[in-house]
Amino acid sequence: MYFTNDGFRRTIILFLQNAFERVNPTLFFNRKDFTMKLTVIVIQILFIHVFLFLGAALKEVIPLPIPGSMFGLILLFLALYFRIVKLEWVERGAKWLMAELLLFFVPSAIGIVNYDDILSLQGAEIVLLIGISTVIVLGMTALVAERITDRKRGEQH
Repeated sequence: MYFTNDGFRRTIILFLQNAFERVNPTLFFNRKDFTMKLTVIVIQILFIHVFLFLGAALKEVIPLPIPGSMFGLILLFLALYFRIVKLEWVERGAKWLMAELLLFFVPSAIGIVNYDDILSLQGAEIVLLIGISTVIVLGMTALVAERITDRKRGEQH
């Protein structure tokens, strides 16, 4: 039905043309470099997942109401802080994961639509909880940014 519509077909063609115009042409000529970068990113993402699995294992040992992924994130932070893991070992993979973060949330947001009975019964509670947690995250981010900025100003003088 949609594929027979000329407007839809033209829209898809324009989208693809614009996407290919933005592609770096050297990407196609330097495939070895691209393959090497891609391999490094995949290995770094797998290394980050090691901490995810360590956090899940730690969650089984420590019965706190904290997700295993948060335990893994704390373990990765501590490993970076104490220089057990070098930043270069995870930097590219983490940047790629952060760049594609929205992609990871779309399926869960779409999946909520299937559970309208939950939203109708507990919708206000969920919205309130999301609002409170958003304010807390914004406040903590502002606090950390303020302290980092103050520290950098102190180092410059």
